Amino acid sequence: MADAPDMEDLIGSDDPTFQHVLACVFGIQDHESRTYLVLLGNPGSTVAELADLLDRDRSNVNRSLTTLLDKGLVERQRRLLDPGGYVYQYTATPLPEAKTMLHEALDEWAETVHERIDEFGTT
Repeated sequence: MADAPDMEDLIGSDDPTFQHVLACVFGIQDHESRTYLVLLGNPGSTVAELADLLDRDRSNVNRSLTTLLDKGLVERQRRLLDPGGYVYQYTATPLPEAKTMLHEALDEWAETVHERIDEFGTT
């Protein structure tokens, strides 16, 4: 499996897409950022529904959702089914909140880089 894009990829890009920025800043794979973007337009989707929308295997979609849950980019809610049992429905973190998270993560990274620059040559 390919490594997730990182800040170096982002810095080297003259015109990054939002999907690429999302992947680089959060350290996720491009297919995971695509899952987030598809989920933005399809709130309350199940794994099966997302697998159809993304044209991907359910197990791969499950792994993407687990990563997105860990990063705080997706919420999961359990819905009870009439005949019994349940299904999980997933909703993307609203775009304004995700943008705030991106800004905060990028600002934190930039501050760390500034500190390293300032520390260089002082020891």
